[in-house]
Amino acid sequence: MAPRARRADVTRHAEALPELTGVPQAYVNGGVPSRPSCRKGGNPAVSRVPLPPAALNRWLWARAARERRAGTGARSDLAGTEPAASACLGPGWSSGPARAPRWPHEGPPPPPSSLAWASRRPPDQELAFRQDGVGGGTRDAKPRPPPPPPRSAPGARPQAASCRAETMLRERAGAWAVLGPLLWGCGLALLQGGMLYPRESRSRERKELDGLWSFRADFSDNRRQGFEQQWYRAPLRESGPTLDMPVPSSFNDVGQDGRLRSFVGWVWYEREATLPQRWTQDLGTRVVLRIGSAHYYAIVWVNGVHVAEHEGGHLPFEADISKLVQSGPLSSCRITIAINNTLSPYTLPPGTILYQTDTSKYPKGYFVQNTNFDFFNYAGLHRSVLLYTTPISYIDDITITTDVDQDIGLVNYQIFIQGSEHFQLEVFLLDADGRTVAQGTGGQGQLQVPRAHLWWPYLMHEHPAYLYSLEVRLTAQTADGPVSDFYTLPVGIRTVAVTESRFLINGKPFYFHGVNKHEDADIRGKGFDWPLLVKDFNLLRWLGANAFRTSHYPYAEELMQLCDRYGIVVIDESPGAGIALAQSLSNVSLQHHLEVMEEMVRRDKNHPAVVMWSVANEPASSLKPAGYYFKTLIAHTKALDPSRPVTFVTKSSYEADLGVPYVDVICVNSYYSWYHDYGHMEVIQLQLATQFENWYRTYQKPIIQSEYGAETIAGFHQDPPLMFSEEYQKGLLEQYHLVLDQKRKEYVVGELIWNFADFMTDQSPQRAIGNRKGIFTRQRQPKSAAFLLRERYWKLANETWHHQSAVKPQCVENSPFIF
Repeated sequence: MAPRARRADVTRHAEALPELTGVPQAYVNGGVPSRPSCRKGGNPAVSRVPLPPAALNRWLWARAARERRAGTGARSDLAGTEPAASACLGPGWSSGPARAPRWPHEGPPPPPSSLAWASRRPPDQELAFRQDGVGGGTRDAKPRPPPPPPRSAPGARPQAASCRAETMLRERAGAWAVLGPLLWGCGLALLQGGMLYPRESRSRERKELDGLWSFRADFSDNRRQGFEQQWYRAPLRESGPTLDMPVPSSFNDVGQDGRLRSFVGWVWYEREATLPQRWTQDLGTRVVLRIGSAHYYAIVWVNGVHVAEHEGGHLPFEADISKLVQSGPLSSCRITIAINNTLSPYTLPPGTILYQTDTSKYPKGYFVQNTNFDFFNYAGLHRSVLLYTTPISYIDDITITTDVDQDIGLVNYQIFIQGSEHFQLEVFLLDADGRTVAQGTGGQGQLQVPRAHLWWPYLMHEHPAYLYSLEVRLTAQTADGPVSDFYTLPVGIRTVAVTESRFLINGKPFYFHGVNKHEDADIRGKGFDWPLLVKDFNLLRWLGANAFRTSHYPYAEELMQLCDRYGIVVIDESPGAGIALAQSLSNVSLQHHLEVMEEMVRRDKNHPAVVMWSVANEPASSLKPAGYYFKTLIAHTKALDPSRPVTFVTKSSYEADLGVPYVDVICVNSYYSWYHDYGHMEVIQLQLATQFENWYRTYQKPIIQSEYGAETIAGFHQDPPLMFSEEYQKGLLEQYHLVLDQKRKEYVVGELIWNFADFMTDQSPQRAIGNRKGIFTRQRQPKSAAFLLRERYWKLANETWHHQSAVKPQCVENSPFIF
């Protein structure tokens, strides 16, 4: 069950769409259709009625069971030919959609008077109430945390040096280590189908398609001209003028046309790709098209043939195009990608479309996209598009979990093969010098590594981020003879555990001292850029940061790989930002959110740097539906990956939050003396200490200060400090640090500044060309607060190091090195 490369949604629903002047059917039925079921002799029956929560749970497990039995994935494999089941998929499969897709991906919606969901409260079954097999309170009851075991009074300093505390840490870590492998096998049942990063090997090649693509925005009133005129059937230049658009990049800031910056609707990309001769002539070669990120909804054609769709702007998807490029054979192929950045209450992140109907103030049909998150909704092909090959029998997925038994490293592996039922697998674990330290056979097993080098975070060990290489060798028997495939996966051996007051990595207390980030830069927007990425990592190391959160969406795979290599710990966050409306907590939204978590875990599960999943940022977790929503979402994420803790980031009060009872670590955002009590830094210590004490007394869980900070315009100075000056940002941070230094001795396990660098937002009177809370400017130049944090983080690193080794990290001049 690979990421949602859906091939037929547009075609399936085309005939049911109303005329252009009517109401999109999805509005009437409450949002995005659920996945259709295929019936004999006709088109699939599409159910848009939200599933009751208990039924949703049963549907998830039933779907996983069906896909395991069928051995299928969502990856496109039709490659231009009519499959036997094409009657179930609707008309026009091989030639693309006959009409434009359904809302929310079809461009501007109808006026508010037509919106069925505009004033509709969520269905009754979408509220939090008791569910069969799930537990929880009675209807409308507020979830309560379990009663804590006996302990010293809340707020008392833990006796970290006592035998009792050490024993507790070891017992909890040991229990996690025992249960982890058992739960791991259960989680795998939900993650059939792989999304391995395309790596070259003896059996695999890759061809990147980065560079200039032809581009056109559909400025027609209904944003559907491209579908009405079928732009995908011929080269884009034949249907009108095009622009050169760099890929990867956001399209918003590249040109000089002001309409593009805030454009909402469909844009079209096209690229002609030359294919190596062996790819088109060797029928034993499988050719795959992979899109790293297309924000938000994407439809893909190859030579005018509809091959894939994907919903969600931050995760990769693929399509097997072998039959298309090998029919002929062809020397090149034309790739067309239509992308829509429209956000609805049911997307991740969510948004709404606001129509202005007063024609004395606004042109007819005028609308704007509104969001409840504070970053710019950049759109386009944000990451690389590439072609890669595998043999027809190939290594589809690898899942790794690790453990430690005294000085023996344990590497549990499970490997999935596609294309053959008769194969042999050999597995070799190589150290950093290329020496084999363990080996095994078969699709599942455990490798034992004596005197293993553990993966340690940056500044926690003299040899951080040690990586082994897992080399998998497949030999499969096919009708044409034996086929071999090779794939190498970096592996870090480490453990993660959580107690009531500590976050443990390799059994040692770990303190997050780092940043929140954004994929954001001048001109390129959210487009991936190697020089910028390397600069950011150099700044992180200079700063002495050991962690960051991928606020507020999954970041590029290449960035995650650098985190593995440099030892930068990651809290991996889903695109669940701005969940502010009750509609966004409906079962329609929940179903999509569960699927996004599947994609995210599937992609990032093998990164040792990823130590915790975050399912959302600042949701409306005090609303009634939030209790069941986050209970289900967190339970599903833990089922997918039992080896990592799960959290979400809250700004709700400890009394009202209905989702926090289900997290493993409490992550709290607060902006004392910024968004309230403006300018009064003297109240920060009292308010922050009260915040921590209330949360810990209620839930007895470790706490991370996941956001704090102040807006600062570089070069603004004022003494005594005033808001927006560099002195005010620095002074506010110092007040936070006084409390953090007290509470980190008890139960606070981390602090992440908001933000690493200034970033772009929507325009508003509160934002002077973006959010200025960065400790670096958008051009990565330091403000005064950067030097304050650098001094603090290196001090924290030396304190942590004192408990690990006699050798301490030192910051020499401008470069952090370990001696």
